[in-house]
Amino acid sequence: MTRPILTLLGLLALGAHGFAHADEKFERVAVRIEQNATDEDVEVVFEATSGDIGLATLRVTAPDGRTVIDFKAPDSKLGIRHLVLESPEPTNDGRLQKDFPAGEYTFTGSTVKGEKLSSKATLSHKLPGPASIVQPRPPKEKNVPVKGLQLRWTAPKNLASCVVVVEHEETGVKLLQATLSGAATTLAVPDGLLVPGTEYKLEIGTVSREGNRSFVETSFTTAGKK
Repeated sequence: MTRPILTLLGLLALGAHGFAHADEKFERVAVRIEQNATDEDVEVVFEATSGDIGLATLRVTAPDGRTVIDFKAPDSKLGIRHLVLESPEPTNDGRLQKDFPAGEYTFTGSTVKGEKLSSKATLSHKLPGPASIVQPRPPKEKNVPVKGLQLRWTAPKNLASCVVVVEHEETGVKLLQATLSGAATTLAVPDGLLVPGTEYKLEIGTVSREGNRSFVETSFTTAGKK
């Protein structure tokens, strides 16, 4: 007796009607720990980008199976394309690491058009060593020149990158934010960015190859009068 042969065309038809299609990937997902070494606190940061179409739902599951994020935008026609969600910032005493264990986190979501998305990201608890700010001199150097200012710091080796932020202290407005190579130890502040007699905050962040970050900060005041 001759057995029927399932042709390639038949397999394709069966796949179209009988098999579930694999979920699409998010454009980007990430999970990391950020440490403020100056204040000795930590937070966990989750990022998810869907692509061109906004998300209607997002769920993130921890390695131990707990749901740590359950986001919904039920009444939005466009949805949310990019989400950055941050935890509180407790003292770095192990509470955050216990609540968000190291390992693989699963991101699942649906777009406003019904498309299913799924991706994974790995959280490490290993933090990079912090930088040490050299110039302006911590803490709170005064009479810093508004022109020709070179920011200087030292940092551990084998970093993925360094992040430098200069912020207006009173308003919190970021005037300068730069991502540099992990080997960088200087950055020139463009002339005209700073004004006389004003207090600024400087943050230097070291970024590990796992994506975790350690920040140190200081403030400084420029020379002259407003």
